Amino acid sequence: MTEIANYRFNVTPGRSIPWIAEARALVKLAGPLAFTQLMQMAIMTTDLIMLGHVGKEAIAAAALGNTIFFFAWLVGMGPAVAVAPMIAHILGAHPHDRAGVRASVRMGLWAVWLLWIPLGLVLLATGPILLAVGQSPKLAHLASLFTAPLSIGLFFVLGFQVLRNYTTALGQPNASLIVMVLAVFFNAAADYALIFGHFGFPRLEVVGSGIATASAHAFSLVAMLIVIRFTPKIRQYRAFRRFARADWSKLAESFRLGMPIGVTMIFEAGLFNCSMLVMGTFGTDFVAANQVALNVPSITFMVPLGVAMAATVRVGLFAGAGDTIGARRAGYTAMAMSVGFMALCGVVIALFPRAIAQLYFGAGSDNAKVVSLTVTFLYVAAAFQIFDALQVVAALALRGLKDARMPMWLAGASYWLVGAPTSLVLAFWFNLEGLGIWIGLAVALAAASALMSWRFVALTQQMPENRAPFRMAEGPVGA
Repeated sequence: MTEIANYRFNVTPGRSIPWIAEARALVKLAGPLAFTQLMQMAIMTTDLIMLGHVGKEAIAAAALGNTIFFFAWLVGMGPAVAVAPMIAHILGAHPHDRAGVRASVRMGLWAVWLLWIPLGLVLLATGPILLAVGQSPKLAHLASLFTAPLSIGLFFVLGFQVLRNYTTALGQPNASLIVMVLAVFFNAAADYALIFGHFGFPRLEVVGSGIATASAHAFSLVAMLIVIRFTPKIRQYRAFRRFARADWSKLAESFRLGMPIGVTMIFEAGLFNCSMLVMGTFGTDFVAANQVALNVPSITFMVPLGVAMAATVRVGLFAGAGDTIGARRAGYTAMAMSVGFMALCGVVIALFPRAIAQLYFGAGSDNAKVVSLTVTFLYVAAAFQIFDALQVVAALALRGLKDARMPMWLAGASYWLVGAPTSLVLAFWFNLEGLGIWIGLAVALAAASALMSWRFVALTQQMPENRAPFRMAEGPVGA
């Protein structure tokens, strides 16, 4: 347990420059987390590239199906994500409290699997939902076939996310990294077999992609359980001991902290997913281009997201220990690192948009329009990289303070009171169509980055420099 105590404060004891020590501690935790996120994106990218060889309609159907799947996933992710700050606060205040850690994991699993039942039913209703919002019957049908197996896969992916946040809060991010690397290869093999009909399997195309992804989620959960079993530093917490025993206060905290987190993510992802639905009214080329153009910055976004996840733990450990200066320093360091990285990524995307688009669609004349649209969208994506990095790090640093409700409202205002109207006005009133939607997305991210950063600065300045460990579930100042 001494390792947790050291990890809780400096990780590099004896360093004379706190900011350098914090940067090193953050990189040590964020590096595996960012690579894990990249591996997770690799699964989706593999699906897109392989479906691209089936045709534009296959990509469009999978994109629409994923719109519904990600809504369900985000709702369930709230309690899963809440596990990390809950454990961080426990270990920050009491590094030897194994029972508290165990209860947080157990109730996190209870919470996500309770949510899985209604969310799975939503996935089974994908076809009628898409028809109700004006999508073509053919794409709606294909999308429903894609999400049917994912209704089962959701059970496994939510369980995996709880365990991932558990191991991350213990300072063991390599556990989920190992699993995701294996899952990438599993998913690629399953895609190749089921989409195209290799290794004796039937050619299932879009349906095969859905089955492959759901199978990869099941594989991830099983593999994670095996890694936990054979990692002594994690196994010592005996997370599954007396799994049927309820801890009502921890279950309530999982929902109380997790549901605002889930709604916050839905506000953001909902705008991007709704952009996909609006693109569907412009035609298949717009849907396919939008999906690819979103996929590219989503890949680069995995690095600041990994840094942000590390910031949740770092800020939470200092907050639980009552070290306000440390919590502030952890948040600011994460923001600076992420913004610098995404500025470089924005330059690369702006310099090579056509080459990136042709990686997905090829250079044939049949794809000229969709490639041209993708290039246009990628220019906007290059511009909003910095805003995207800043908003996610600030939002997740606030989670480390257990501040969930106010960020939820700030996200709602940024994405739906600022971003959505801007997108619709530019797309329809000014006839910019897809470009108008993307400019609105950039404006929304700029607003979110400003508001979330302001919230983190305001909270950490209001808090006393040294104080007792946090006890309130929603934040240090009653957020």
